[in-house]
Amino acid sequence: MSSQAGGEGRDESRLDIRGDIEEPSTPSRGEYRAGRAGGGGRWVIKIGSALITDDGRGVDPSIINIWVEQMAELRRCGVEVVLVSSGSVAEGMRRLRLARRPEALYELQAVAAVGQMGLAQVYESCFQRQSTHTAQILLTHEDFSNRGRYLNARRTLRELLRHRVLPVINENDAIATPEIRLGDNDNLAGLVANLVEADLLIILTDQPGLFDRDPRLHPEAQLIARGKAGDPVLEAGAGEGGALGRGGMRTKLKAAALAARSGTCTRIVSGREANVLCRLFEGESIGTCLEPVQAPMQARKQWLAGQLSVRGRLSIDDGAARVLLESGRSLLAVGVREVAGDFARGEVVACFDPSGVEIARGLVNYDAKETRRIMGHRSERIAELLGYANDPELIHRDNLVLMIE
Repeated sequence: MSSQAGGEGRDESRLDIRGDIEEPSTPSRGEYRAGRAGGGGRWVIKIGSALITDDGRGVDPSIINIWVEQMAELRRCGVEVVLVSSGSVAEGMRRLRLARRPEALYELQAVAAVGQMGLAQVYESCFQRQSTHTAQILLTHEDFSNRGRYLNARRTLRELLRHRVLPVINENDAIATPEIRLGDNDNLAGLVANLVEADLLIILTDQPGLFDRDPRLHPEAQLIARGKAGDPVLEAGAGEGGALGRGGMRTKLKAAALAARSGTCTRIVSGREANVLCRLFEGESIGTCLEPVQAPMQARKQWLAGQLSVRGRLSIDDGAARVLLESGRSLLAVGVREVAGDFARGEVVACFDPSGVEIARGLVNYDAKETRRIMGHRSERIAELLGYANDPELIHRDNLVLMIE
């Protein structure tokens, strides 16, 4: 992270993803209700480039100021605001006088680095007029995939909010590689909502919300006012690539599913609506509301479920899949049928049932080479096969999270 401020009976030898860096437990923030008495909770607001730029020709301070005024009003009403903002590439193109968006990753990263300075300057200037300090936070995939860095990022953001500083977050595009990019700021916003345990994630877009089909191809398309985050029916309706192309509705649904793991409600609304943030706070029903299906996961399992990339893949048999889903028990090597990837002990792997559905992910007690040697064998044979035995389980239930219910 780069920041700039303006089991009960556990064997102690067992792999423990908490280690010495486990955070203290915190009380649940409770269910989000717009305009609730006593304060507005914690909101993550994601603004796309199209809503803060002058037709893509760099950020427009006058437009940004309109958003800043709304966020300042939310803060005066007791809302803690975390902002995820796009716009660095557009601003970099303007400053470097580029007519076309670069295609090569290194060119795009250079442009984003130039533009990020301008983007941060505009936000700082506008928020200063509202007597609000901002902090620039640039996150990478490692800040979410590494448990220590994840907890450090969470503590940093909590400390900024404690000081009533408004964090402005973007991906650290200048150093990300194709393999470890977070992808887009919808994804990032969902991860940030999980990270800070937000009450509400607002994704501002150029559409009124989520439709049952692409409204630009089907004039009769109906707005979906309310749904459940992670609902496969909604994902099917979003279409291939989403109604908005890259960073389209499909990515917004994925962001909502990520946020839902910490109990966060998501609103997909039009950024063209006048005073939309304050109207949401007042309780007006705008856009699409996607609610979490289940209670928030405990913090460790939120982190595990939120991993965008995993180091390996385990194909397991029906018996093992049934044990994981119905009994909540550990995964044993005997239930593994195939191993893919090159992973180390303690890294995140995904578990797939015989039909190819990811049902769980967790931290492995053995590396890929060891796992291939012990797969299909009972735990009593691990020492015989390897010459040693770290653990009887391949993935202990404390380090495993189900991806489906």
